[in-house]
Amino acid sequence: MDLISACERVMPQVGLDTTVADLVPMSHNASAVGAPGISVVTRTLILLICLLLVAWNSREKKSVPGPSFCLGLGPLLSYLRFSWTGIGTASNYYNKKYGDIVRVWIDGEETLILSRASAVHHVLKNAQYTSRFGSRQGLCCIGMNERGIIFNNNVNLWKKIRTYYTKALTGPSLQQTVEVCVSSTQTHLDNLDGLDQVDVLSLLRCTVVDISNRLFLGTPVNEKELLLKIQKYFDTWQTVLIKPDIYFKFGWIHQRHKAAAQELQDAIESLVEQKRRDMEQADKLDNINFTAELIFAQNHGELSAENVRQCVLEMVIAAPDTLSISLFFMLLLLKQHPDVELQLLQEIDTVIGERQLQNGDPQKLHVLESFINECLRFHPVVDFTMRRALSDDIIDGYRVSKGTNIILNTGHMHRTEFFNKPDEFRLENFEKNAPRRYFQPFGSGPRACVGKHIAMVMMKSILVTLLSQYSVCPHEGLTLDCLPQTNNLSQQPVEHQQEAESHLSMRFLPRQRGSWQTL
Repeated sequence: MDLISACERVMPQVGLDTTVADLVPMSHNASAVGAPGISVVTRTLILLICLLLVAWNSREKKSVPGPSFCLGLGPLLSYLRFSWTGIGTASNYYNKKYGDIVRVWIDGEETLILSRASAVHHVLKNAQYTSRFGSRQGLCCIGMNERGIIFNNNVNLWKKIRTYYTKALTGPSLQQTVEVCVSSTQTHLDNLDGLDQVDVLSLLRCTVVDISNRLFLGTPVNEKELLLKIQKYFDTWQTVLIKPDIYFKFGWIHQRHKAAAQELQDAIESLVEQKRRDMEQADKLDNINFTAELIFAQNHGELSAENVRQCVLEMVIAAPDTLSISLFFMLLLLKQHPDVELQLLQEIDTVIGERQLQNGDPQKLHVLESFINECLRFHPVVDFTMRRALSDDIIDGYRVSKGTNIILNTGHMHRTEFFNKPDEFRLENFEKNAPRRYFQPFGSGPRACVGKHIAMVMMKSILVTLLSQYSVCPHEGLTLDCLPQTNNLSQQPVEHQQEAESHLSMRFLPRQRGSWQTL
């Protein structure tokens, strides 16, 4: 990417002010030589008109910082950077280089990258930014085009589908979450083959898939087989999201991605059909969960079978994609800050004692909540979100045209505004509630993450159950700073290399409650 950086440095900004300033003297000199009889009044009038044009342009549309267009080379280079390094990495690069409001291009479309709190807050709270951007062909390839909730850009259909998610994530399922999380975590801990080399990522992913299944689906699954298909689906999602239409003209490429996504779609469809059969054979339906509600909606003609499948798929993949990686990062940060670990264990001992976590306990764990919030601020898994302007607007003085792509770089915002010593990990950042406009781990407004409350309960429940029994020890020298990671749709540890897999394993040391001071 050095070539891209070098090309961007040598492309100067070309603004209207400079162009007009050059044109006015040229007109004056030409008039003086070719038509010496032109009046002073005429020349003054021409100059006044030019000045008015400059003033109008400055008032209506300030020049947004960013790489120069430069005969189309700027858009090409910025798109190459996004494609090559990943959306998250490229967004951080441009915000660091040009400031907290930057204009770039993705697949030829003008895109703004925002990390200024006032601009981010403006976009999140306004309904005209409820749509997201991405390749239509790519979204069709993975089944997200006008289906599901994550990248569904049919706003009316998205609002309708969101009601099913809201009911599932804030209703009875939320009340069951603590019990299900404790039970699932304990079961997976009891089934560990050994404690010396624990594949923590696999443990966390299997746990959260099991929790999601128990809460939202309710059919037997092979966790490891399903996780392999989820990983293929996620890799395909990252690959195709901002690809140009011409990319999909190559049939063999399109079919390869389609096949990878289809594996998970077929698996989810099979699980939905199993759930449908179970419902038909049941004498009484005591537990109407998320999937059952969707099946009823399909039976009444409110949702298509494809939409039901996609909604269940997105509910199942959400936790392995984000929550399990977040927990992995938290365990690393905890061992890098033993004083914080001691505070957490003392709070667990005070609030819970020898019993298991129960409903009502999570909201009493204030130190744990500050720890989770600081982890989400300091090293989030998802550090940006994507939007598209549905109408013309002005953001912090900059005109935004309908159809403009928006990237809200909240991860960069968390490191540059409001927090004292933002580049340091400090629980003091959340001794008091941080203003919402400066801390956006789940977003806010009409398209905020609908699962933010249940996600906090799940993270607290899993961490308490794990940390009350084991001290988790990463491989010697493994810290977040030296952990190989990618940042495309989300920040992920590199896992595909054989040495990385062994390097990511951790040792679990059993411990007894009440003896935290000996750690």
